[in-house]
Amino acid sequence: MISRRTLLKTAASGLPLGVSLQADPSRSAPAGQPLIWDVHFHLSGVSGETPEERMRQLINYADRLGVQRFILSLGVTLGVQDPSPTQLREANDQVLKALRPWPERAFGFVYLNPNHLDFSLNEFDRCLRDGPMVGVKLWVAKRCNARELDPIVERATKMQAPILQHTWLKVSGNDPGESSPFDFVELAKRHPHAALICGHTGGDWERGIRAVRSTRSISVEVAGSDPTSGFVEMAVRELGAERVIYGSDAGGRSFASQLAKVMGAEIPESARRLILGENLRRLLTPMLKAKGHKV
Repeated sequence: MISRRTLLKTAASGLPLGVSLQADPSRSAPAGQPLIWDVHFHLSGVSGETPEERMRQLINYADRLGVQRFILSLGVTLGVQDPSPTQLREANDQVLKALRPWPERAFGFVYLNPNHLDFSLNEFDRCLRDGPMVGVKLWVAKRCNARELDPIVERATKMQAPILQHTWLKVSGNDPGESSPFDFVELAKRHPHAALICGHTGGDWERGIRAVRSTRSISVEVAGSDPTSGFVEMAVRELGAERVIYGSDAGGRSFASQLAKVMGAEIPESARRLILGENLRRLLTPMLKAKGHKV
């Protein structure tokens, strides 16, 4: 069993936690260390008066743990389950402000709400087609098996932009607009060429993995739950390592607890490298190249 000290040294390239790695995105990874790209970041959970101040904290944390690149979405404040067009635009503008000083370090997923479909399609064009963002984030406004999502998924698929969909399986029952992995499978069957990421693997990851197992267009991400042993091992065994993606859900979760799921997993080193960064880089490569980024 890997120790906490070993985990942190591995994730932080052997440096004490107080020393910044200043990860260089123009390199694949620090020498001898795996590529670490994180698909699930938020500006909430860290302090700061502005998006730029919050972003500086996230960058510092990423430096300490050796995360070379990450994806940001949703804005400063979480909690509005069915955001209005004004709230969507505000959240996306906050992400754009946070990203501006770090064009090669972090990227954005545009936050959309299928309950405001026309606005969301326009926001997709503003932030992704004509802006710097590289994917789509869908949260809990409407279950993702609804037909209202189809135009969003079609537009993203045409541009080869990934979609990260929050999913959960609550014992008490999901919130009215909250998706489950089973809903996500319904969506995927209507859009077999979409690049789809099952956020949190449904929380109840054993059921979530089984739910998406036969739908090969769906990848799962490991963010946001406790660092329970067996999660990553089961995902690799049932889905294959090429369908498993690392994410932290920072700042709501710590990097160390989320990296521990992958760093401490009893899986081949080749699988670990795919999960920590190579899979996400593969999914993002078409959009990053289209935007002129180094890959």
